[in-house]
Amino acid sequence: MKQAPSPHLSVEEYLEGELTSPVRHEYVAGTIHAMAGAGRRHNLIALNLASRLRQAARGGPCRVFISDMKVRVPASDAFYYPDVAAACDPGDDQEFYLEAPCLIVEVLSPATEAIDRREKLHAYRTLPTLMEYMLVSQETRQVEIHRREPAGDWTLTLLEEGDPVEIRCLDVTLTMEEVYEDAF
Repeated sequence: MKQAPSPHLSVEEYLEGELTSPVRHEYVAGTIHAMAGAGRRHNLIALNLASRLRQAARGGPCRVFISDMKVRVPASDAFYYPDVAAACDPGDDQEFYLEAPCLIVEVLSPATEAIDRREKLHAYRTLPTLMEYMLVSQETRQVEIHRREPAGDWTLTLLEEGDPVEIRCLDVTLTMEEVYEDAF
């Protein structure tokens, strides 16, 4: 049996379709991928991070966004929906997507973990403004921070129970208890 090729959408068609679609889609090089819903633990962790980061950003130039705000990655011709993102560039003012985030957070799910660790990690690292990409486990209290150092190289820090979660982009340090409150 021969499968029909999937339609290739332009960026404009994708963005227009997302405005009315009941399902969110990520866009990669003309192809869209429907987003699955997240469970209770995933939502609690993302909400904990977003609320604490929003509190840290309050009154300053940075803004914190939750899962309905896309991030545009021109080098990959992609739009992704991270769980949490922060942007501090006042020129990053598109209504429906960020172009210059300094922080991106993905709460890992079994269905998306491989994509978050490979495809998105590679794509996000091409964003010149990105300082930190956080991968947060929902199975155990563990946070990975991929961080761009001042010289431009990337380092990986693995954090476990009791370790402080330093987020340089917003100049804030969280505890693991704050990240995982009510999730376990």
